[in-house]
Amino acid sequence: MRFDPWNPDFVAHPYDVYADLRADGPVHYFDKTDQYLIPRYEDVNALLRDRRLGRSYLHLEDHSVFGHEPEPEFQEPFWRVVRAGMLDVEPPVHTRLRRLVSKAFTPRMVEGLRPRIRVMAAELADALAAKGGGDLIAEVAEPLPVTVIAEMLGVPEQDRPCLRPWSADICGMYELNPSLEAQHTAARAAEEFASYLRDLARVRAENPGDDLISALTQVGLTDDELIGTCVLLLNAGHEATVNVTGNGWWSLFRNPGELERLRQDRSLLPTAVEEMMRWDTPLQMFERWVLEDIEVGGTPIPRGSEVALLFGSANRDPSVFAEPDRFDAGRSDNPHISFGAGIHFCLGAPLARIELIESFGALLDRGIDLVEEPTWKPGYVIRGLTELRVSTS
Repeated sequence: MRFDPWNPDFVAHPYDVYADLRADGPVHYFDKTDQYLIPRYEDVNALLRDRRLGRSYLHLEDHSVFGHEPEPEFQEPFWRVVRAGMLDVEPPVHTRLRRLVSKAFTPRMVEGLRPRIRVMAAELADALAAKGGGDLIAEVAEPLPVTVIAEMLGVPEQDRPCLRPWSADICGMYELNPSLEAQHTAARAAEEFASYLRDLARVRAENPGDDLISALTQVGLTDDELIGTCVLLLNAGHEATVNVTGNGWWSLFRNPGELERLRQDRSLLPTAVEEMMRWDTPLQMFERWVLEDIEVGGTPIPRGSEVALLFGSANRDPSVFAEPDRFDAGRSDNPHISFGAGIHFCLGAPLARIELIESFGALLDRGIDLVEEPTWKPGYVIRGLTELRVSTS
């Protein structure tokens, strides 16, 4: 099997292909997406920090200069939202946005959320246990991070059921060569999400509360920047955490000795969570545009190209990780790259870690077991399970 992100077998287990890619060289041109695949840890880590690359090139040139056609008009709602958030902009705009938003993610403020997160995780685990089990993803993995980020932003409880569908539909656009249907779905979801947030921000600007949307209305963001920031926080604030939870439990069930080790020693939870993110990475690929000619491992990559940084491959690179294919809940030397690196390093990483540790701890206390082998969603870039059926003892 070769690199084939639309093949369900590859999505389910891409790691043997990654090993071949790393062995065959530092750069591989993939003509189906017109991208240069970068599989080795050292190169991925370096390029994430290299200012000759960017998430966008539109702060420098328009599409035509880079040899691309403008996006079709129907996609405008999606790109308007995405390009106003800090993930898809570069300095100085990125610097200003990140500085403003990071005030809500200081270590002290994030740690202050732990008691509330612990209570929520316990309530969700109790509800699952009361039924004797169910779909762990729908009943625990999804509602916990959605509720946490919605409470931070100040989204009213009755509106929260809309957030996960909007997010999932928007994120469908991040897959490689998305279908026309997925493109239209993402644009519609972005338009609906933006309209909702615009109305909510207007209410909070007139009657501020103790929440992040209220705070963002007071700091001089444009309407588009505020909406783009909130959409990014809601999407990034739960999409990866949902998938780490599902992928992580599936990893434990496939490594029963490590699951038992964790049940016997809860002090391993922090390292186990890091190992879950490394061993079965939720974000398999992160794309960057080449803003100046570069060279990777002796291979020239010209300006205007797009590189695909293979996080899942980098996290299994034996030059960095001892016995990389072995799941080790106590792995202490674990510089995985799942949260990125450089100026786009995940702002919510400390919050995600707390959510995951508290969620896994609560579920371990209820004694869950696997009911049936899960299946993977078709997406490769943002990679997760459709459901995870478990029973509770």
